[in-house]
Amino acid sequence: MKKMTLLVLILLSISACKPKNELDEAASDIELTVHINRFDQDFFNSNPNQFPNLKKRYPFFFPPGNSDAVWLQKMQNPMWRELFDATQKVFGDFTKQQEELDAFFKRIKYLFPTVETPEVYTIVGDMDYQLKTVYANNKLIIPLELYLGENSKYYKNEFPKYIRQNFKPSQLMPDVAEQFASKVVAYPTDKTFLAGIIYQGKIQYIKEMLLPEVTKADIIGYQNKNIQWCQENERYIWQYFVEKGLLYKTDAQLANRFTNPAPFSKFYLTEIDNESPGRVGVWIGWQIVSSYMKNTDTKLTDLLKKPAVEIFEKSQYKPKKND
Repeated sequence: MKKMTLLVLILLSISACKPKNELDEAASDIELTVHINRFDQDFFNSNPNQFPNLKKRYPFFFPPGNSDAVWLQKMQNPMWRELFDATQKVFGDFTKQQEELDAFFKRIKYLFPTVETPEVYTIVGDMDYQLKTVYANNKLIIPLELYLGENSKYYKNEFPKYIRQNFKPSQLMPDVAEQFASKVVAYPTDKTFLAGIIYQGKIQYIKEMLLPEVTKADIIGYQNKNIQWCQENERYIWQYFVEKGLLYKTDAQLANRFTNPAPFSKFYLTEIDNESPGRVGVWIGWQIVSSYMKNTDTKLTDLLKKPAVEIFEKSQYKPKKND
């Protein structure tokens, strides 16, 4: 028993001394602190008399032509204030997110030295799930009302399960990373299904590299059971794509079937569709890109320029048979 205890202590000691992720180690000397502006708190903690100063501080939130009355009504509306209070229970203390954003943008600065670190603004918005974060004009805007937890009362009657399952705090950083990756990965001019899934695969791969502490499920926006289904059925999915001749087709409906958000993927086989998660084409694209990066000496920044056909042909991608 004493020997076993000693072994456990040694293993724990080794684990505690385990070096950081390689990218974190490389980026550790970069001095960077993301500036976070709590517009949500500044707005809802203000009164109408303070509104002119608020407009001066955040002019881009108050474009000309919009009536001040709309904002003053929102500031005092009980339903909006209740939603704000709900966000503060989850994000009143933003220390954890500050640390995550600092680490994330250090990695970006190391890999993409010319990229400017944005100003971050937290808001309480209109629950537009198609714009969960906005990254533009050197600003990153995070609507906190979309990360309260999938079982929040604010979502149950408004959004289907496959959408609201990602309305949770752990999805905030993957959504930020998706916005960044979408900026640096050029949308393909090649309209084939293969080009589409490899484009999506590049985005997921970049997210995975920039967020080494995040689970694969949260990277792609799946539940753990969805990841398991894809792993167990990866060979079948790939076989279906190949045998149906989908890879070089330019049918726009293939995106709706296999890459756009949906409750399930559409193989048009009831027994498969009912069990599958949506966006399995994104999963396959991610595996192809991962295989390519594993089997070549390509740098992450060079991956962005590689055409889909080259990535596919050099990836040596071949799903394993299930045991």
